[in-house]
Amino acid sequence: MGIATRDSLRDWLRAPGSLSRRLARLGERFSVQVLRQRVAPFRALERAALGLPPRGLTVVREVILRVDGEPLIWARSAVHQRATIGPWRALKGLGAKPLAHLLYDDYRIHRSELQPRRLSRHGHTRRHAARQWQAATGAAMPAQMLWSRNSVFSRSGAQLRVMELFAPGLTGQRPGRRR
Repeated sequence: MGIATRDSLRDWLRAPGSLSRRLARLGERFSVQVLRQRVAPFRALERAALGLPPRGLTVVREVILRVDGEPLIWARSAVHQRATIGPWRALKGLGAKPLAHLLYDDYRIHRSELQPRRLSRHGHTRRHAARQWQAATGAAMPAQMLWSRNSVFSRSGAQLRVMELFAPGLTGQRPGRRR
């Protein structure tokens, strides 16, 4: 497995539309492993992306997306807790279904520009994702797993932030093409 760089993951970091649907085309079986869904305090980056006040609670959903059993993406979505009784209430009952079922089948939902970002190897988000990855897969998160993309989805004035962290196993794979 090569080093996952911004260039080697460029197609994935910029791919429009549903990441889940693109991943599903890489293999025979696509699955969502829900790691955690809970109420938590805002993180600074999420608060800034959602334009929220310094205090409050968010509903966080963290998952691993797999193709044919291979973990390829760690993802975290966050929405203000109040929005889960309004425009984003369907998030509560999503379970192991992809978030894409909510985001891409409703014309009222609009997505911000994708923002690629390299995580700090020792930053809070990377350490948190690595702990969850280890617990869920039984293997350490690859050291090269540093590139993510972020976007914000808006519906009826309420915003949902999605962050997707890419495994180096996607290096060289074209979005939407079978292996």
